[in-house]
Order: sequence, then C-alpha cells, then structure tokens
Amino acid sequence: MSDSILLIDDDVDVLRAVGMIFERAGYEVARELNAESGLAAYDRLRPEVVILDLHMPGLSGLNALARFRERNAAVVLLTGHSDVATAVEAMQLGAENFLSKPVDPSHLLAAVARVADKVRLRRLNELLLLRTVPDDGLESLGGSSAMRELSRQAGLVALSERTPVLITGESGVGKAWLARTIHQLSPRSAGPFVELAAWARGPASLEPELFGTERASETEGRERRPGLVELSAGGTLFLREIADLPAEIQPRLLRLLETRTFRRLGGARDLISDVRIIGATSRDLPALVEAGTFREDLAYRLSVVPFHLPPIRERLREDRLALLLTLLNELQHEVEGAPAAIGPEALERMLTHAWPGNVREIRNVLERALILARGQPAVVLEHLPAEFRNRPGVGDRRHTPMSLDELERAHIERTLKHHGGNRTRAAVELGISRATLINKIKRYAIGA
Repeated sequence: MSDSILLIDDDVDVLRAVGMIFERAGYEVARELNAESGLAAYDRLRPEVVILDLHMPGLSGLNALARFRERNAAVVLLTGHSDVATAVEAMQLGAENFLSKPVDPSHLLAAVARVADKVRLRRLNELLLLRTVPDDGLESLGGSSAMRELSRQAGLVALSERTPVLITGESGVGKAWLARTIHQLSPRSAGPFVELAAWARGPASLEPELFGTERASETEGRERRPGLVELSAGGTLFLREIADLPAEIQPRLLRLLETRTFRRLGGARDLISDVRIIGATSRDLPALVEAGTFREDLAYRLSVVPFHLPPIRERLREDRLALLLTLLNELQHEVEGAPAAIGPEALERMLTHAWPGNVREIRNVLERALILARGQPAVVLEHLPAEFRNRPGVGDRRHTPMSLDELERAHIERTLKHHGGNRTRAAVELGISRATLINKIKRYAIGA
C-alpha cells in the first residue's frame, strides 16, 4: 500500500470525498486546489502517487502532468470529460492511468495501489544503486529460496527511513532479532533501538511511558519527562506483542504513524516524531481486528511491510543448519573454552528436532551443550538434553523433507486456510500481489 498520495482538484467536494476513500484505506492524503500549489506540495512531500484532475483553472492538467513527469512523479489522471484522444495524449506524456469521473472507489484504489507498488520498487532500486545492502546478520535466515527472499526484502526495507514494519510469528522465532537487524542495516543505525513489551501495566502507565508527560502545576507534582517516542528519535521503536496494545492507546499510536506527531500527557502542543515503528506479535492480528479488539486502520498502517517468520519445525534443513552455525559462532565467544564444532550424530539430532521453543530453545540447548563440552573438540550427543539422547534414529516425524515447490504449495495452503480463503489478505501476509497468488493457486492446483 502506498505511504502517501497527493490529491489535486479544484472541487472541494471531490477533495473531501476522494481523500476520505484513501484515508479509510490507510493512506496519508495531502490535498491541493490547483496544479501550481500541487507542484510545490510534491516537491515538499514526495508522495508515492499524484491524483490529478485534468480540467482546472490556471495550469491545465496536461501541462501540469508534463511538469510532474519532469520530477519523475507517478500520476493518475481524473476527468469528467473523457475522450480517447485526450487519454492517448495523457498516456504518451507519461500518465500511469486515466480514469473518468464518477470513478468507482474500488477501481480507483486498485489503480493507485498498482502504481504505488511500482513507485516503491523503483525507489528501492534507486537506493540500491547508491548503497549495497550489507549481509551481516541476514545470512543466518538460511539458504532456501523462501528465506533468501525474506532476507532480500528485509535488506530492502531497511533502506527506508520511516516505513512501519510488522513482524509476525510464534514466540521465540526471532522477531526481536529481525527487528534489530533491520535497524542495524538502516540509515537509522546510528540512532537508538528502543524496546517496549510490558503492555500488562495498562494504559494509565503506558501512555506517559510511550509519549512522555508535560509539567503540570506545582500542586500536582508531575514533571516534564520524555517518553520512549522521544527517546527513540533518529532511531527505531520496537513494540513487542503489539496486538496486546490497550484500546485506549491505539488511536494515539495511529496518529503517530499517520501524522508523525504526538502530544505528551498533559501537553497542549503537537511534537514531531522522527522514529520508525516496528511492531511484532505472535497473535492472529486479523482475527483480533474481526473481534473488534484491535483497530483495523491501525493494523493496515502497521502492515505496510509485513514479515512472517515461520517456526523452526517448518523451515528446511539448510535453513536450520544456517541458524545453528550462526548461534554456534555467537556462543563460542560467550562460553570460554567452548568447542568450535558439533559432532555428526549430535548435529543430526539437532537438525531433525521439532524445536517447539523455536530459536530461543535452540540457543538455550546449544549454550548448555557448549558449557558441558568445554575443552573438548566438539559437542557430542552426551552433551545434549535427555530427549535428544533417548530419541531413536534420526527422523523426527514432524519434519518431512519437501521440495521447494512442495514447501511453497503447503505454505500457500496454510496461509489461505488461516485467512478463511481470503486471497487478498493471504497475498498481503505472503508478501506477493493478489495476481501472483492467483497464478500460484492455478499452478499448484490448490483447492482443485
């Protein structure tokens, strides 16, 4: 979804109505009444998409289109006087699309979403020409096609300055690690990385902790104190288990994401925030939206760039091996005298274990094994917990080798089932377009 759009039309009613359509869909909307002020707004805001009325007083729509294209802007034209010749000229001048009023809201949203996707990809590619994405950290996700794609997307989104990120997955799969890695690979790496997890304290204490407090009267005794939003300035604020955010705080977080402004508790003026929000949850956020306990508009804003980390039991052998080797390398420096290798039998048991506690469990088991194996050349089976030593053979029935195509098919089926067959939501979670998802459904004969 686009981060922002610029809507230019000389009809105030159109600005209001069309703007509301996009605001409800989670877009940031800027409005201008003429092309001249629209050009100035574009230079200031750099929105992903410009929606431009063709017939306006002053600078005409086609002349304005040419000026916007000089800025490499992506423009969707709207007109109440459609004709073929004008549409052809507009497309030749570089318009992304040409729609006639009255326009169907769903068609307009879909057209803008397609354009926004193109713009986002183009901007990321432009950034890549200027900066090579570091590999540090992301290689531990593994070498399978699914994990390489996740690594690639994480590296790309790290280049963006403020785009919100949502990371989902079971407890212990590495959501905090991915959040920190995105921060470290981003232009914000020199800024702070601040975490907040304790939602159970309730809105009364969370609000001042997040947004700070303004000094009250001497009798109240409240002092001016910055919150985590201010303390994270120039960096990243990581909100663990964001699905548990109290309902009273959700509108304030939505305002922060949409306007980049907030107020301290007891304050009377807006403050500008320079922070990226990364949220994480192990819960089913769409289900919470359906249940009415989590705001739908906030969920959309958080899900601009969604990542799903699969549990260890669903990862391929090569991905498990990459993770084990990464953790082994880390822990070697923490455990004095630790061996530099894992013996073949111990390694096989670790690779075929289901790991219900995910990455957290792997780290704990490996750290224990390294402590017990101090001074020895390798971790062997005797250094592992009893459930590893007592398990006959190497096969964990919960882990069946699959081809990449089989894995992708199974993942798509699970995601579709999770969303009750809703292809749009499934595509968002999978990180692909709806059209790509439909093509894959046909390719794998899913549901046939």
